[in-house]
Amino acid sequence: MTQRQHDTIVVLDYGSQYSQLIARRVREANVFCELFSWSTPADTILALNPKGFILSGGPNSVYDAGAPTLPAYVLASGLPVLGICYGMQLLAHGRHGRVGSSPKREYGPATLYLNEPDNPLFTDWRLETDPSPNLHSPISNLQQVWMSHGDKVEQLPPGFRPLAHTANSPFAAAADVARGYYAVQFHP
Repeated sequence: MTQRQHDTIVVLDYGSQYSQLIARRVREANVFCELFSWSTPADTILALNPKGFILSGGPNSVYDAGAPTLPAYVLASGLPVLGICYGMQLLAHGRHGRVGSSPKREYGPATLYLNEPDNPLFTDWRLETDPSPNLHSPISNLQQVWMSHGDKVEQLPPGFRPLAHTANSPFAAAADVARGYYAVQFHP
C-alpha cells in the first residue's frame, strides 16, 4: 500500500495567540497544514516538501535582542510565503525593508483601505458580513480588519508593492508577486 501524497503548507509559529486559528483556517480550505515553532530544524520542515510557508504573528520586535528570526531556508526555498503581523515584519526586514515602532500601539478593529481593489489577489476576499450576492464582483475598497501590533513596516523591501493601508499603517498589506511573497499587518 502506498502512502497518500498531499500538498502541505507549513505555518511557522512566532508566539501568536492566533497560530492555531491560522492552521485551522488553512485546513478548512481543504489544504493540509502543519504548525511548527519557528525554531524547528530545517531538515524537519523541508522533509515535508512544503508548497509554501505562513509566518505567524508574535509579541516581539525584529530588533529585540534574541527575537525570533526568519529561518534562511524559508527564503532560500523559492516557495510562496505569507507573513502575518510579526511575520510581515520579519519578511520585510529579511528582504531589506525597514520596520519601526509605531508611536501608538494599534490594537482592535481598523479600516483597511485597498490600494487596488480590483487586484486579482483580492478576487474572492469577502467578509461574512459582505451583503454582495455576487462573490466575483469587485469588492469595496474599505474592509474592517483586526490589528494587534506595536511595530510596523515603514519602508517596503525592493520588489514589494503596497496593496493596502490603514490610518496607522502605510503598508497594511504588500506583495512581491514575482517572488511569491505576500504580507499583511492585520490578522486575517
